[in-house]
Amino acid sequence: MKKIDNKIYEAELHRLQEELIKLQEWVKHTGMKVVVIFEGRDAAGKGGVIKRITEYLNPRGCRVVALGTPTEREKTQWYFQRYVPHLPAAGEIVLFDRSWYNRAGVERVMGFCTDEEYWEFMRTCPEFERMLIRSGIVLIKYWFSVSDEEQERRFQSRLKETKKRWKLSPMDLESRDKWMEYSRAKDEMFAHTDTKQSPWYVVDSDIKKHARLNCIRHLLDTIPYEDLTPEPIKLSKRKSGGSYVRPPITDQSFVPQIYDHKFGKKKSD
Repeated sequence: MKKIDNKIYEAELHRLQEELIKLQEWVKHTGMKVVVIFEGRDAAGKGGVIKRITEYLNPRGCRVVALGTPTEREKTQWYFQRYVPHLPAAGEIVLFDRSWYNRAGVERVMGFCTDEEYWEFMRTCPEFERMLIRSGIVLIKYWFSVSDEEQERRFQSRLKETKKRWKLSPMDLESRDKWMEYSRAKDEMFAHTDTKQSPWYVVDSDIKKHARLNCIRHLLDTIPYEDLTPEPIKLSKRKSGGSYVRPPITDQSFVPQIYDHKFGKKKSD
């Protein structure tokens, strides 16, 4: 598939990000509570989309939740309990970078939960989500679909680039050998949790830029909002400090100016 032109991509991404700012203002104004779940295989591009969504949003009203391995205490709690404190209050947007669906995916495939715990999740998850929706939460679920070949290419890229190597965990490497097991787990998960009240939306993520634009556009189309952009602010003339005399600047400790306009230039003989 031919990739979108970079200039067109950047322009459209900027336009969509401006719309996301309007959406956040509308959510704040109306007191909406929005939860967006991002799931998918390792290296499917979830993090890249989340980064573009949050880039210009106010972090006080939009936060990302990416929980680590549960503690020993959390393992004894009701399964959904560790996620409930992170749900939004009025006027907030919460983006789950992986969510309670860990139980239907990695925990099932890697044997981190029992069969009884797994099937109990499958039975209760749809009802849990219906409870969230009845409470007034707007719940949107995205599954990022990546091909075997593209996932392998991204894994190899992460191995070569030191800045990306942290993205490859031992769990990610082990998942390479369990492609079919993860496929079965995903199909079973969809069979039980792709409901009319809370459907899954699949994002084709073999081309990251396409996935980012398509997902953000769908998110904007899914939540009706109005443009509440205020009129441009006019700054008044700054008032003088009067008779106040500031202490000498030499009393302060400054970071060394290593990087300036001369950095990288060769010294003349």
